[in-house]
Amino acid sequence: MVDSSCIFEGTVENFQQLVIEGSNKRPVLVDFWAAWCGPCQMLLPVVTGLAEEYQGKFHLVKVNSDEQQELAAQFGVRSLPTLKLFCDGKIVEDIMGLQPETVLRELLDPYIERESDQMVQEAMLLAEQNDFEKAKSLLTQAMRDDPENKRGPLALARLAMITGHHAEAEKIILQLPHDQRDSDEVKELRAKIQFTAIVHDCPKPDELERRITTDPNDFESRYQLSAWRVLEGNYEAALQQLLEIIKNDQSWNEEAGRKGILTVFDLLNGEDELVARYRRQMFNLLH
Repeated sequence: MVDSSCIFEGTVENFQQLVIEGSNKRPVLVDFWAAWCGPCQMLLPVVTGLAEEYQGKFHLVKVNSDEQQELAAQFGVRSLPTLKLFCDGKIVEDIMGLQPETVLRELLDPYIERESDQMVQEAMLLAEQNDFEKAKSLLTQAMRDDPENKRGPLALARLAMITGHHAEAEKIILQLPHDQRDSDEVKELRAKIQFTAIVHDCPKPDELERRITTDPNDFESRYQLSAWRVLEGNYEAALQQLLEIIKNDQSWNEEAGRKGILTVFDLLNGEDELVARYRRQMFNLLH
């Protein structure tokens, strides 16, 4: 093991502190390896070299899978080497096998804090204070100073969404690289843009509920109410409204009910218990 302030030996006893809690402060790359594994030995100088080069912007935790079989089993390690990148206590990337340095940089860089990130964060704080003009100016400067920072365009798209410029937000996203457009973060943002656009200039939830009570087949009100519920974080209520549309008129508004449900699934990253439950219900209705 290389002696370094950013490279550690992971064990069952310290994994929670080093990785789960530690990844709330900076990304943590966990390298599951074994002494008998040739590719592991070839990968070792690559990952340790990157850890030294990045000077603490991420931590490297080496886990000997033979000595820490409980950890290897817990994280489903079936081949070596296996790398798992943790951020905010969760696995955000994983990759197996011997990898070149370029691939590992591409894996790490989206999660590494950059100097321009402070400007992006400051801009979004200004947006929360409704100082949208200054926020946009700061984001534009951050993107000009650091065009390689992928967080800048995403923040600008969020700002456009917040200020009601939904077409502009979508345009910014469509200009992102293909790999970034396919990320869960961007899918979530696109979904929020869609639902934010739906509630723009539409009645408030109480009025929509009154309309639905008066006319259960008022699908426009159900659709708008589902968007409000999504933005409130009440995904089950949103899915229920959309499912009611499908039950009564699958083709309404070019299958808006089905498409809306799929968009909510994107927000939930397709893994939530709600996704499995409502996917079954939607499948039964459509077939």
